[in-house]
Amino acid sequence: MADNFHKPTQFSGNKFEAIKGGEDPATISRVAHETAQALLTRVRSDPDPATVERLVAYTDENGIDAVAELWSRATPRSLPGALWRIYLIRLLIRQDPEGTAYLYQRGIELARTIDHVVAGAAVPTGPAEIIALADEILRGMFTGDFAVALERAAAYCRVTATGCTSVADDFEQTEPARSSALTTRALRLSTTAAEFTACARLWRSESLE
Repeated sequence: MADNFHKPTQFSGNKFEAIKGGEDPATISRVAHETAQALLTRVRSDPDPATVERLVAYTDENGIDAVAELWSRATPRSLPGALWRIYLIRLLIRQDPEGTAYLYQRGIELARTIDHVVAGAAVPTGPAEIIALADEILRGMFTGDFAVALERAAAYCRVTATGCTSVADDFEQTEPARSSALTTRALRLSTTAAEFTACARLWRSESLE
C-alpha cells in the first residue's frame, strides 16, 4: 500500500503500514538503520530537555512525512521499525484523543491483566490523559529505559485492542461495517503489541538494530 503524504498528514486507524519508498530496498534499509541508531545514540548520550521535547513534538510541526520516509519500511522488529510505530501510535492518538481514550478506558474495564498499570496512563483515562501517555512513551525512548518505553507501548496497544474488540461486539448487529473495522484495528494493535514486546527483548539483549 502506498500513499503520497502532504502536511499535515492524516492517518486513518487502519494505516499501520503505508508509504512509498525508494527504488533500492538495501539502501532504504541501510539508511533507516543508520539514521535511527545515530539519532538515538546522540540524544541518549546527551538528553538535553529542549532537544527531547522537539523530537517528541516533531511530527506536530513537520508532519509524519519525514519520519515515514526514513523508517516506515523497516522491519517491525528493528530499531527504526520500533521508532516508526511509536511515532505512528502517537499520531493516531493525537488525531482522535476522544475516541482513543474511550477505547482504552473500555479496555481497562474489561482486561484481566496489569497492562493498564504497565502502560501508566492516569485513570480514568480521558483525552488529555491519553495524549500525555503517548508523549511520555515517546519521551522515554530518548531519556529513559528504552525497553520499558516499548513495554508501555505494547501494554497500551493490548488494552486498546481489548476495548476495540468489546465495542466491535456492541455494533456487530446494528453496524457491521463499523464492527469489522474495530475488529481489524484490534488485530493490528495486538500485532503491534507483540512487535514492541519482541523489540524490548532484543534491546535488553543488545540485539535490536
